[in-house]
Amino acid sequence: MTDLNNLSVTELQAMIENAESALKTKQADHRKEVYAQIKALAASVGATVEIFADNKKPVRKGTGVKVPPKYVNPEDQSATWTGRGVMPKWMRALIDSGRDKSEFLI
Repeated sequence: MTDLNNLSVTELQAMIENAESALKTKQADHRKEVYAQIKALAASVGATVEIFADNKKPVRKGTGVKVPPKYVNPEDQSATWTGRGVMPKWMRALIDSGRDKSEFLI
């Protein structure tokens, strides 16, 4: 091992840069090995794993499919509901008045 006290500032800086580069390479190699082990373990039990490296956010696959309406307000044909999410006020009012949700199916 080199005696660091005998090196110049330039030599020390070069040594630090080389060490940092070597460290990043070794860390990346180790990370790849661990990811491969995780994927192999998941595959052995019939699962799949998606690993997001380097703190990257997953790519969104876009918006979902627009669902056609399933229910219609008999008093206002323009007011519809897909049956998903929060029940609209008009549907809640009709159900609270004793009517059945199936009456409003399209």
